[in-house]
Amino acid sequence: MGTEIPEGTLQNIMEQESLKWVFVGGKGGVGKTTCSSILSILLSRVRSSVLIISTDPAHNLSDAFQQRFTKTPTLVNGFSNLYAMEVDPNVESEEVGSSDGMDSLFSELANAIPGIDEAMSFAEMLKLVQTMDYSVIVFDTAPTGHTLRLLQFPSTLEKGLTKMMSLKNKFGGVISQMSRLFGVEEEFGEDAILGRLEGMKDVIEQVNKQFKDPDLTTFVCVCIPEFLSLYETERLVQELAKFEIDTHNIIINQVLYDEDDVESKLLKARMRMQQKYLDQFYMLYDDFNITKLPLLPEEVTGVEALKAFSCHFLSPYQPSTGTVEALERRVSTLRQQLQNAEAELEKLRKGKQKV
Repeated sequence: MGTEIPEGTLQNIMEQESLKWVFVGGKGGVGKTTCSSILSILLSRVRSSVLIISTDPAHNLSDAFQQRFTKTPTLVNGFSNLYAMEVDPNVESEEVGSSDGMDSLFSELANAIPGIDEAMSFAEMLKLVQTMDYSVIVFDTAPTGHTLRLLQFPSTLEKGLTKMMSLKNKFGGVISQMSRLFGVEEEFGEDAILGRLEGMKDVIEQVNKQFKDPDLTTFVCVCIPEFLSLYETERLVQELAKFEIDTHNIIINQVLYDEDDVESKLLKARMRMQQKYLDQFYMLYDDFNITKLPLLPEEVTGVEALKAFSCHFLSPYQPSTGTVEALERRVSTLRQQLQNAEAELEKLRKGKQKV
């Protein structure tokens, strides 16, 4: 079925040592969290330290690793250099600042600009992340609409802060009067507020530059072989081009293969439908790395399951089409898993020797 096209893998991300930010996104329910979790596990084998951040309000990271995560980076069980955290970009304005006078005035000013409260919470999180000095940061993003908003945050915040600075220039002492009105101490007045805004603006400008640098940032699109997912992926790719954010990897998840044991008419019909969309993906994105992942009978949750499934990210999945071939492929998969385990063991040994 369909034309023979060489299969892509995500080896290119492992080899790009300069990468600092890896975004993983797509339509809801396509397996973004599983893919970003596996990507972070693979990166932890070749990088000194990895942080995976979920920015999806409906967090699945804790489910994927079967471990509770919060807004503080936590070491993932079984790893010495992989950390995870869950942040909600839709932070209420009172969470952006505490209840003291300066912060309440800051929030009042911020709320005058649409979307700036989200942008500021994202800026605060980026500020925090930058001080931690991770080798690479993987973002498990929310469904497409939220992701695009997240990528607009740098320009939203920049515009908002510029607007607030111009208001200060226009209205002179109004902010000072507002400070007194809000009962803010003089030392927490105009200069402190504008200083804090300027600090945030600097962080955002710096991060914005990094996001637009293909050596530092890439976006991995995750989808499934269905019409709506194809449509969302195209929308995402177009928007990423507008934001000048590099994207050259697409993961097509939940693919049905013509295995020996597929006899169901329904499954065969679904495979034909999938093939139609797979052909369209290959036609539309002929210059992309396209990695196909199989639909499994069970959920991929827990570190061991994620590690076992990770081999399909680095070498194309091969369906079993004959007894001998099936055995050879299983042996090859097991060999790959054994190599991964040995590499991790070697890393642990080196770590102990250093101590």
